[in-house]
Amino acid sequence: MSGSAISEAGGLVSSADHIVVLTGAGISTDSGIPDFRGPQGLWTRDPAAEKASNINNYVNDPEVRRLNWQRRAAGELWADVEPNDGHLSIVHLEKIGKLHTLITQNVDELHQLAGTSPARVIEIHGTTRKVACLSCGWRAPMSVALDRVRAGDSDPHCEECGGILKSATISFGQSLDQSDLARAEQAASEADLFMAVGTSLSVYPINETVSIAKSAGARLVILNQEPTPFDSLADVVVREPISNALPVIVGMRDNI
Repeated sequence: MSGSAISEAGGLVSSADHIVVLTGAGISTDSGIPDFRGPQGLWTRDPAAEKASNINNYVNDPEVRRLNWQRRAAGELWADVEPNDGHLSIVHLEKIGKLHTLITQNVDELHQLAGTSPARVIEIHGTTRKVACLSCGWRAPMSVALDRVRAGDSDPHCEECGGILKSATISFGQSLDQSDLARAEQAASEADLFMAVGTSLSVYPINETVSIAKSAGARLVILNQEPTPFDSLADVVVREPISNALPVIVGMRDNI
């Protein structure tokens, strides 16, 4: 049955011209990035990291910030991870002229490292590879802040305005960038094929792009090893591992 689903999904890719892809944590697990809440998840193993992911804790407790910066400086998060065949499959979609937009819930920038054009990527939850000021919006590579931490600044603040610095991610309690959300919704409305890859589709409001795409007439492929709330809307549901199945679906490889 899985082989049939892969073939059906591949047929939809072949006939599509404007593909929008939404990716979640599942596409990066084969690169060695665990999820957040699983048995070996980042927050399961490090409750302090989960505490720092709440914007109120981060802003109001200097000790939370100091521990967060100390943890990052000790080993820059995901510095050595590489894109896998799932990421490269989406690069392939762009190379053959079918990728309209890539919306990602991930903050690892592996899509860009794989070769997807940054202009086609919407990082709906931001990126951990950059640092941002919460007051003035100044941004820089994460290494700029980590160099200061390693030099002895335990809680670096913005050199432009003195504001609090944090990774350029959307923390719990922060609002999404409304321009990014609007762009994602617009892209979904223009898709003739929407592919949800490695996401549980449980996070609102970005999961609503699935409904927007379907309402606009797009076909829907869901590639995820666990059921999602939108499976009943899908034209095809594929349960195979992403880095095995996606290259076949997009025509980058002939078989698993």
